[in-house]
Amino acid sequence: MKVVWANEPPITTNIIMQQLGNKREWKAQTVISLMLRLVERGFIRTEINGKERTCFPLLSKEDYLKFETGDFMERFHGNSFASLITTLYAGKKLKDSDLDQLAKWLKENRD
Repeated sequence: MKVVWANEPPITTNIIMQQLGNKREWKAQTVISLMLRLVERGFIRTEINGKERTCFPLLSKEDYLKFETGDFMERFHGNSFASLITTLYAGKKLKDSDLDQLAKWLKENRD
């Protein structure tokens, strides 16, 4: 999805291969399979024009992140923000300065 949002729609399979597939040494079929999964989930729409497949985003980056974050929170943390923070802090992924920023944000956005 990052490649799709980084380019002006429509984006072609060739562009996705250049920006993503070649870096990861993916074959064209792998990229097409990934795109089809995104179609099934309702995140993009594709069209075939001759031999080229084009892709159009159906969700903004913000809406996509809300969906994926909500799904992640539900599946792995039972929708518990405390569980997420505890996991990040225990895994040394959060520093005290991060917690200070979070506390400041909560204070400013409480209303």
